[in-house]
Amino acid sequence: MFSGIIAAVGRITQLTPREVGYRLHVDAGKLELDDVVLGDSIACNGVCLTVVAIEGGQFMVDVSPETLSCTVGLDNPGEINLEKALRLADRLGGHLVSGHVDGVGIVQRFDAIGDNRLLEIEAPADLAKYIARKGSITINGTSLTTNDVTGARFTINLIPHTLDNTTLKHLVPGTRVNLEVDLIARYCERLLTAEKGN
Repeated sequence: MFSGIIAAVGRITQLTPREVGYRLHVDAGKLELDDVVLGDSIACNGVCLTVVAIEGGQFMVDVSPETLSCTVGLDNPGEINLEKALRLADRLGGHLVSGHVDGVGIVQRFDAIGDNRLLEIEAPADLAKYIARKGSITINGTSLTTNDVTGARFTINLIPHTLDNTTLKHLVPGTRVNLEVDLIARYCERLLTAEKGN
């Protein structure tokens, strides 16, 4: 589990083809790796991946074709948001995030409002029912709060701190982003549909 509070911006420096998928070489940037061991989970742009090797300030993760087919930002060198998995004693500064991407959204607007940015995203239609006004959503691994929701589109206000400490500052209309909806919404739906089925 993760909190959606980005710890560092790292960089995919190399993709090594494997028999199936790729091995990503990730420069961890300011992310401390002293307490990371093989088998640990690190969220990379919101995708929970398993560390398979560590070399100095880099770690390596393997990515399957399935993961590549339903996410963005892991198939080319470039910056990515990083967060280590939560410990039970950690503060939950964002919201509970599983690192399992539900779908890919498309940026519609990224407008300056003073030193903030108004971000509007169109989510896949089947995810719209899980997105609520003033609810939690994860974009490229970043825990955020929605402002307004209209159909499958929602807006978010990005403050300077978020822009300075994540890759979200690089968004432009047309950019595709990883979305993870709130776990609570998914479980509520499951409870309600299971009761109706009985």
